[in-house]
Amino acid sequence: MKSIKFLCLLVISVIMLTACNIGVPEDKIIVYTNSGSEGRAEWLTDKAEDAGFDIQVVQMGGNTLANRLIAEKNNPVADVTYGMSQMDWQKVKSQDGLIPYTPKWIKETDDDTPFVDEDHYYNPLVEQRIVQIYNQDVFDEQSAPHTFSDLWEKSKYKGKYAVPASLGGLTDRTLIMSVLAPYIDEDDPNAELGVKPEGWEAVKQYIENGYITPEGEDSTQNLVSKKVPISYQFSSGLPGVEDEFDFEAGLVKPKEGVPTTIESIGIMNKGKDHDYSNTKAFIDWFGSAEVQEAWAKEFGTYPTNVNARDDISPSMQNIIDQTHPQDIDYDTVNKYIEQWVEKIELEYY
Repeated sequence: MKSIKFLCLLVISVIMLTACNIGVPEDKIIVYTNSGSEGRAEWLTDKAEDAGFDIQVVQMGGNTLANRLIAEKNNPVADVTYGMSQMDWQKVKSQDGLIPYTPKWIKETDDDTPFVDEDHYYNPLVEQRIVQIYNQDVFDEQSAPHTFSDLWEKSKYKGKYAVPASLGGLTDRTLIMSVLAPYIDEDDPNAELGVKPEGWEAVKQYIENGYITPEGEDSTQNLVSKKVPISYQFSSGLPGVEDEFDFEAGLVKPKEGVPTTIESIGIMNKGKDHDYSNTKAFIDWFGSAEVQEAWAKEFGTYPTNVNARDDISPSMQNIIDQTHPQDIDYDTVNKYIEQWVEKIELEYY
């Protein structure tokens, strides 16, 4: 009997020691993201498993993701979220959906990184710039647009540039935000939803003079085939496009700059009594220079961690060197973006 009791105690001790092993997290980490497509979710799951983390990646669109997090804030499913834009992160933060955490790698963040949350409710991983690109068999640096507004203001580009078919995705919404940005003025008595009348006319002309890619067509294929020789792309997507189509795109370098988003990572608020140790360890791992450098090499991203930039693709480095972030009043954007989208979808599509 004594030996049986001793054996039971020994088994229990082994189980407890294993559970307490910091290097082998026991709980599955649910990861929400809008950046899990094109093999990213699978890559992250495999690499995390090698590092001792058991994760499940749930992929959804950027706008859907922010709304889902807010809807679930009283009973959150996700443990951690990465991706989104600074606007969406701010919305989730304002709804008390996050807890603050300062990762071990935060001091390696580029000092010039915009939109960093000083309270560390969300922390930067990747800089994305939304750029206009063109087929160099149709346009060259002189004949290509020099400002975003050239697209709809100059007749030679009519029907030759791709515009969003809908405004459900983050990249598409960011483009619209970029068109409206120069006309934001809440103090103007003629402004509607914080935008002067000229801004709404600009959006209308942008959509009407562009090419809405119909179902069954691919905007990138249209770009390569010269059917629609000007298109747009988020910066980390461009290297993959060029590799897939064996195509070198020309880069529009607008004087006013390009819309820029910072994809960040944050911990969902599951209450003060929740054990966040696994999630914090995962964030320390995922944002580390070693992992972000491998992520950048695999998916063409531009990490905000300066120690992860040794293997940046030439295409991405060209975007960073040749463009600069557009000056946008993101506080006003946050306030009105949903109403902007509703108005545009109802009146201009």
